[in-house]
Amino acid sequence: MAKSELILALEQIEREKGIKKEEILHMIEGAVISSLRKHVGKDTVIEAVIDPETAEFHANVVKKVADPVTNPELEISPAEARRYKKDAVVGEDVKLPAPAADFARIAAQTAKQVLTQKVREVERDKLFDEFKPKEGEIVSGSVHRFMDRNIVVDLGKTEAILPMREQIRRERYNVGGRVRAVILRVDKAQRGPQVLLSRAAPLFLRRLFELEVPEIGEKIVEIIEVVRDPGFRAKVLVKSNDPKIDPVGSCVGIRGSRIRSIMNEVSGERIDLIPFSDETRTLLSNALAPAKVAAVRVLDEANRLAEAVVSEEQLSLAIGKDGQNVRLACRLTGWNIEVKSEAQKGAETKAAHEQAAGSLSSLEGIGPKTAEILVKGGMTDIQRLAQCKPGDLTTLQGIGEKTAAKIIASAQAYVKEHASAEPEPSSHPGAAAPEEHPQA
Repeated sequence: MAKSELILALEQIEREKGIKKEEILHMIEGAVISSLRKHVGKDTVIEAVIDPETAEFHANVVKKVADPVTNPELEISPAEARRYKKDAVVGEDVKLPAPAADFARIAAQTAKQVLTQKVREVERDKLFDEFKPKEGEIVSGSVHRFMDRNIVVDLGKTEAILPMREQIRRERYNVGGRVRAVILRVDKAQRGPQVLLSRAAPLFLRRLFELEVPEIGEKIVEIIEVVRDPGFRAKVLVKSNDPKIDPVGSCVGIRGSRIRSIMNEVSGERIDLIPFSDETRTLLSNALAPAKVAAVRVLDEANRLAEAVVSEEQLSLAIGKDGQNVRLACRLTGWNIEVKSEAQKGAETKAAHEQAAGSLSSLEGIGPKTAEILVKGGMTDIQRLAQCKPGDLTTLQGIGEKTAAKIIASAQAYVKEHASAEPEPSSHPGAAAPEEHPQA
């Protein structure tokens, strides 16, 4: 028996698109039943079968023989039933042929709709399956059109969106122009996969380094962290897994060829390459490049707070325009870095020393000169001084054993006096409440 044109077409679609012929026929059967139900009643029992070889359609309405008939959609009288089956009896199911003209038209219409829908679904799923694993990869496409300030990029097989927030602010795009970007995310949508692109993400810069620097691909050099102010400045923390290889030199390339190529791709964005260090102070000092840091002091390790001191001429470079450099350094390291000039730090230290010396001078037997010696030796706290031994102070120039003992005794007397001067809370049940201030 010769195959019909429909079956031949379905077999070709199965080969090209991977859609099974039986699946399409089953969907057509279901759609035909749904369409016929509109004509013969929503509760009617309908059977529809398509021959998988000839594509011939057979559809029947199934009704139960009943006397009397209470539901015409589901039941048929014995006299009417015997027109289709001579020996029909009450309680038996009888199959009535569906209206042929309606059936043929509906079947043809439905076949077309189902095929179109199914082909689209399969193509959408294939595109999604193709692009989903590409998340995080760099792709190239052309600007197709603009939607407000978002850009629709033609990737060939599908379109992608480059939202305004993921664009480099200083760049301008023209229809037909080429665009390289990283695939941030691929989601399923009604019209196919929704591909979200980015040129502003740190991931885009990371992938450019991986493409341009072979040592990164070979895992000799490792990118620890990337932070960006897209189009303006970026900091890249790099580490070498081979002591013979300089991670910064590898990324820069011969005469800056590698880093220049990457900077050109991101519209001239300045890129600071920061060598990684396990030593916190060194890492924080490196992170403030291109500024040269004189000293770094960790103020609070638990809360990751540090202070960096730079020369006066390096202060504006360390902070950067609108605080950009120090802000990126903080994001790169995860530390809050407070930048101060040597003059600012000197003025703070002098003020603190003067305050400490004044406080020590109030102790009996300690003059301004002795107070200054103690402050320079790091003895700025009276409480700490009270707990010292004479030997702790005799190491300081100009303080003998007797003077040391006298200083400690004076500090202890001060601590004792101020401890006893503090009012103790009364626990007596009959104690009077504090007197209220009279109203004005």
